[in-house]
Amino acid sequence: MSKFNERATQLDRFLASVRHPLKFRLLTFWKLPASFFSGVRVDSLLPEACVCSVPHRWITQNPFRSAYFASLSMAAEMSTGLLAMAHLYESKPSVSMLVVRLEADFFKKATERIFFTCADGETFYEAVNGTLSDGLPRTVRAKATGRNSSGEVAAVFFFTWSLKAKAKK
Repeated sequence: MSKFNERATQLDRFLASVRHPLKFRLLTFWKLPASFFSGVRVDSLLPEACVCSVPHRWITQNPFRSAYFASLSMAAEMSTGLLAMAHLYESKPSVSMLVVRLEADFFKKATERIFFTCADGETFYEAVNGTLSDGLPRTVRAKATGRNSSGEVAAVFFFTWSLKAKAKK
């Protein structure tokens, strides 16, 4: 975690709030109801990587009895977005983030809980530091790999995030 020491206090506060089961469930219920009702959850969150998962159940399935791609994309996006949020949390000036591109490849039918791992924390850290230092927007292409409980790759998502420091008022 040595690379992340500059904003360690803010990062620790963000990680603690996401890891708190009640706070995070209330947040998803209020701000992300589709992920709340689909059962998307955060399994692990560190400055370097995040793992989110989505179960296979009635509300997340498609007519072919596998997980609907939108359900999979919610968990994949959350695994990348939480890393971005962790590194821009309480930044001065604040930094806005937006998905500007999505790419996905599907390899295996998702008939059980799928775990999405994004290990691009360092890339987000550098992009946030860059936009904070010079005010220029940055983009990050983050990869989220979804695996079943056997470790087989079910899907790979790429989310391109735009990060931009907001103008000082």
